[in-house]
Amino acid sequence: MRNILIIAKRELGGYFATPLAYIFIAIFAALTSAFAFYLGGFFERGQADLKPFFDHHPWLLVLLVPSLAMRLWAEERKSGSIELLMTLPITTTEAVIGKFLAAWMMMAIALAVTAPMWITVNYLGSPDNGVILAAYFGSWLLSGAFLAIGAAISATTKNQVIAFVLATAVCFVFVMSGLEAVLQAFDSWLPKFVIVAISSMSYLNHYDQLAKGVVEARAIMFFFTMIAIWLFANVVIIDQKKTT
Repeated sequence: MRNILIIAKRELGGYFATPLAYIFIAIFAALTSAFAFYLGGFFERGQADLKPFFDHHPWLLVLLVPSLAMRLWAEERKSGSIELLMTLPITTTEAVIGKFLAAWMMMAIALAVTAPMWITVNYLGSPDNGVILAAYFGSWLLSGAFLAIGAAISATTKNQVIAFVLATAVCFVFVMSGLEAVLQAFDSWLPKFVIVAISSMSYLNHYDQLAKGVVEARAIMFFFTMIAIWLFANVVIIDQKKTT
């Protein structure tokens, strides 16, 4: 555990040692606010809540999270520093988890920066703060699931652009799999249990429950399970690269 925390601290410090962290946080805050005010009709709705704010999070995170994850391992492989990292007295699992936690903490900071939106709706009315808190938690879990995908894919290539494109595509598939239009397209030629399985794998469906304030153990376990699966894949990929 100590090694994981050391790596996470090193990686998080690395983000803020360059303009990367500040640019990412600024872009995230600007886009989430813009989508809420302009596309979500924040003021036109006449309701003091953050539904328009959270409705667009999955689609923004599909693009923004892979941009954060693409450098996790691709940059290490390109610069050759991965060999130095692997010579340290740490396991591959510790390195993977440590780098992931640093990126996930970056997402927590980015979400925290949007707190003025929460303050604003409380000033304008009396929102259900429990629902808002659950939605923030859901966004953080969703970003973690996307980060785990991005980290695993980043480990497969030295090219950050390729890592970004592939991670975005995979994350997009996991979001789209829950849309009714997509499920209907498969309904005519796939068995019902397959349709149900596809729907159950949708990040969007589980996120929507949390965004509505429905904090179920099933949704939380789903995201943590997906994170664990992709981090395990990340470890396997790194170990495979070490032997080739």
